[in-house]
Parts: sequence; structure tokens; C-alpha cells
Amino acid sequence: MENLPGSAMGTVAVSTQSRFQRTPDGAVWTVIGPAHGFWARYLSAFDRVRLLAEVTDVPLPPTGACRVDGAGVEVWPLPCGRGPRSLLPGRAALRRSLRYGVDDVDAVILRSPSPAANLLAPILRRSHRGYAVEVVADPQDMFDGPVATYPVRRWRAHRAARQLLEQCRDAIAVAYTTGTSLQLRCPPGPHTIAADYPDVDLRADAFVCEPREPVASGGPVTLISAGTLDRSRHGVDVVLTAMRRLADDGIRADLVHLGDGRSRPQLERRAARLGLTDRVVIAGERPATEIRSWLDAADVFVSPTPAGAHSPVVVEAMARGLPVVAVAAVGPPDLFEADCLVGTGDSATLAEVVRRLLNQPQRMVEVAAAGLVRSGGYRTELVAPRRAMFYRAVRMAGRPMPVALAARARERAPTS
Repeated sequence: MENLPGSAMGTVAVSTQSRFQRTPDGAVWTVIGPAHGFWARYLSAFDRVRLLAEVTDVPLPPTGACRVDGAGVEVWPLPCGRGPRSLLPGRAALRRSLRYGVDDVDAVILRSPSPAANLLAPILRRSHRGYAVEVVADPQDMFDGPVATYPVRRWRAHRAARQLLEQCRDAIAVAYTTGTSLQLRCPPGPHTIAADYPDVDLRADAFVCEPREPVASGGPVTLISAGTLDRSRHGVDVVLTAMRRLADDGIRADLVHLGDGRSRPQLERRAARLGLTDRVVIAGERPATEIRSWLDAADVFVSPTPAGAHSPVVVEAMARGLPVVAVAAVGPPDLFEADCLVGTGDSATLAEVVRRLLNQPQRMVEVAAAGLVRSGGYRTELVAPRRAMFYRAVRMAGRPMPVALAARARERAPTS
């Protein structure tokens, strides 16, 4: 959808949780994060996109990296939030960088939840500037489960949920990546423009014509999962325990995990204790161009955490005709078959779901076929117009018009 001729489009600043690498020539790169093509979506309503993202300097582009900046897309480097910079002096520097990064733009979109969005929203409120929010995940899913029993993590979960609730309430416009679930947990304000569209869209070449052929009854089966191993709650250990249960029943299950992080050594030691060393491959962070070939070589996709339930690789797995089994800690996501949803940390149910799919080849085909149909709703030609309409609404609201905040101020004004 094109913009009106002669319309003033301006610059939009977009906060993101992605971390990028910058080479000495000033080019910005990513291996597993969204590249230039992803961020160019904002150019449907704006002349230029400014990404507010953490950037680290590297001498050479990483292997398999893709360019982030380019035509219409620039990166505003933020101080890295890890290590000493996560303390108060570092947070002050991050706030200053965020404030300068949005000073001369025409609109601001917060991709939430993220630390940058949580710091930037109060800055915008204090300066009486409107902003929009794209809700791309639920903070409850990120902290739910056994680790949420720890006081610090429980406090972080409550704070993140409260911050996202306030951001949606005060925004001039909010877009959700689900049909209903996120809207119920983080509703928009009474005068806030609301929309919903997937954060993922796939071109025609991402789809297969028919679902995957079922695995022979009893296995062996190749499971594939994806996600960062930086968080203490990545869920892959649950998949390993389920594999051990299947092995005890005489079913061989192998696992390929696409992702890397600080918990990798712990997972490798756990696989060794369970006697699964030769059945587990942690492939590390793979370029987006390789993901499809890894999916095509697997039999069942397992989404090990609720936080990853709506990630691009899950939708692409469905588009490749794979049956998908997903963890859903807080209500069933909109994307999955009810009998393929597993509670957090429930390795016994996960093993039973995989066993049932292997013993019922027809059901495996039905699950894959249902996923293939659902993934059709993520086609670029369906998603892009809805997304562009939202961005144009954000642009029209503009910098001087904090709609939701002004409406709330009128509602709270004393009456005579």
C-alpha cells in the first residue's frame, strides 16, 4: 500500500531488544536477529527508520551475518546493558542515549517488552510526547515456571508486566501479535488506537504444498528446537528429560537445537548424565538463510518455552509442513493444536505427546496440515497491508499529539 503523494512522512525511532555488531567501516550486522529487510517494513509509512539498539564493535562481520542498516534504515547505537553498564551509572548513560536518539524524530514505536522500551517510556511521558507500542511478547511467559518462585525473578516478572500494562494504557496506538490473549492481559487505553497483526510474515517460497510424511511408528524421530540459551529458563532441559523417557520406552529421539548461550555447557553436561550425548546437537546461532534446511531435515518441531511460541522459526516450521509441539504456560497460544500443548516443565507430557504422534501417523499428518493452514495467515500479502495501516495511523498521530495522555488528563480534570 502506497502513501499519498506529497505526504510528509518523516523519521520513526524504533526501540528493539536485538543486539547488533558494528565493523570499523560503520556497517551494522546481525547473525540471528532481524536484518534490513525486517526493519524496512516501517518504510511503508516513514521516510527513515532509526533503530535504538545495543551495538558492540567487532573487527570483521560475523560468519553468516546479514546487514542491518542500509537504504532508509539507520542504527542509533546504545551502550551495552550487560556487566557493569547494567548498574546505575550505566543505566544513566543508556537513558541519555535513548533521549538523544528520539529528540529529532517524528514518531516513536516501542517494541515491548524490552529494557530499552521500559527506560524510554517514562522519558517520553515526562516530555509529554506520544508513542506507539508493538507488543511482541508477554513478560509473564518469560518469567513463568519454577524459576518464578525465586523472589527476585517474581519481582522482575511483576514489574515487567506492570510496565507493559502502563505502556499500552498510555500509548497513542498499540499493535498486538495475537488475536486476543495479549489484548486481555495488556489492554489499550480507552482512547488508544488498537490493531493486531503477526510480527512474522513469510513469502511464498517459505511454504510447502503438503504436510510432512509421518515418521514410522516407534521412531526414530528427529526433534528440532530453537531459542537463546542465555536465559536460565530455556526449556531445552525439559526436552532432554522427555528424550530420556522415550529412550526408556525403546523410542530413539534425537535433538537439534538452533541457538547458543551461557547455559550451553550445563545442557551438554545434562545430556551426558542422561546418556544422550550422541543424540543431541546444539548447532549454535545459525543464519536465517540456513534455518529452512535444518527444518526440512527434522520430523517434529518443539517450542521449548512460552516466550518462543510466536517466534519466526515456529511459524516457518509450520510452513515447512512440520508438526509442532509447544509449551504454553499461561493459556493456549492461538497457533497450536490443543493436544500438542505442554505445561511448563512437564517432561512426562512432552514425551507422551511425541509418543502419541509416532504411534498415530494420521494424527501427525493432521497436526502438520493444521499448522500449514494456520501459517498461511502469515503470508506477506496478508500481513503487510494491516501493518502498514497501523504505521500510517502512528504517523498521522504525530509527535505533537499524545492522544491517549491528553484524553486521560481531560478525564482526571476536576469538574465544577
